Amino acid sequence: MDVIERFLKYVSFDTRSDENSETVPSTSKQKILGEYLARELNAIGLAEVRMDEYGYVYGVLPATAGCEDLPTLGLIAHMDTSPDAGGANVRPHIVHYEGGDIPLENGEVIDLATFPFLTRYIGGELIVTDGNTLLGADDKAGIAEIVSACEFLIGHPEIPHGKIAVGITPDEEIGRGADHFDIKGFGADVAYTVDGEELGEIEYENFNAASAKITVHGVNIHPGSAKNRMKNAILMANEFISMMPATETPAHTEGYEGFYHIHDFTGCETEATFAMLIRDHDSKKFEERKAFLRRLSNYLNGKWGAGSFTLEIRDSYYNMKEMILPHMELIENAKDAMRSVGVEPKVIPIRGGTDGARLSYEGLPCPNLSTGGTNFHGIHEVIPVESMRKMVDVLVYLMRAKG
Repeated sequence: MDVIERFLKYVSFDTRSDENSETVPSTSKQKILGEYLARELNAIGLAEVRMDEYGYVYGVLPATAGCEDLPTLGLIAHMDTSPDAGGANVRPHIVHYEGGDIPLENGEVIDLATFPFLTRYIGGELIVTDGNTLLGADDKAGIAEIVSACEFLIGHPEIPHGKIAVGITPDEEIGRGADHFDIKGFGADVAYTVDGEELGEIEYENFNAASAKITVHGVNIHPGSAKNRMKNAILMANEFISMMPATETPAHTEGYEGFYHIHDFTGCETEATFAMLIRDHDSKKFEERKAFLRRLSNYLNGKWGAGSFTLEIRDSYYNMKEMILPHMELIENAKDAMRSVGVEPKVIPIRGGTDGARLSYEGLPCPNLSTGGTNFHGIHEVIPVESMRKMVDVLVYLMRAKG
């Protein structure tokens, strides 16, 4: 099966994760794709295929004769899609791009002014949505590329390679993808996640990440008799938000610059709750960001009364750089693989995180490779057909025994 056909099949499964769920995986529909993938891995000839109780799918491509003593290489992708946009009834379209804006079926537009990178793909084919949902290239493109690379090697037994371990995780988009990953059973010495964006990207630096939840407790009194008595939780929450640094948001930062990102707000006069992400590549600045929120909460409790603001902070993952530096051959090998198939490698920091960040801290060095797509988590998602095919070539080269 061609990587594009495979990808288009995968995106027909709704696999959005749910950060408010306490189950594992967070949505049972992820297991439906997991079961399909397990059957497919068996069908193409992988060994030791299994889906565990948590929805993780594993398989092994055994080493060719004479390569059994080579280190085991792991390839990992995730099956869930972001809860930030619709993931049901995805209707992908392949368009031949000749430049300018890309009109979507529902009237939305991927406009060149907002997305100037499109000029790099003039003359090629792009996969887009109908404008009602995300596409799901994050990370079903990664799965399709890994499976297609394994299928290629199975069909070409003359190409020598060591043992390849394949892992497909649920719930990566809500920061839980590594929670139940069976590192010991996976059996890899080193690994890559295939979960990046545009073709050629190699990433081994990511944000230190935490989430924060702020609950504001107000006092609601009838508006007609509220003077000096009402404490409007909505306005109190607004005061907290207004005291945060206005330019340290995703819309005003890039590269290594960290941010605060408020992504959810609910409430009334009696109680308001808002949630935010805390991100920074620098570990010291990361701790300073969390300390700032604690000081702000304490200050406002002093103004409005003890217990008016409750702050909960939970660390999510840390910058994998420290864990990858002793294994920089992984980065050099990835560069070599890309150059060998005509792709120019670009080593960049991730303004986000991957399962690999957690796994690296748990003993499995795991930098991140591109999938070829971009504009993830929204209706303007795009992935070039040629980029997906090139990534299959990159993975095949990376998997083959050298020398």
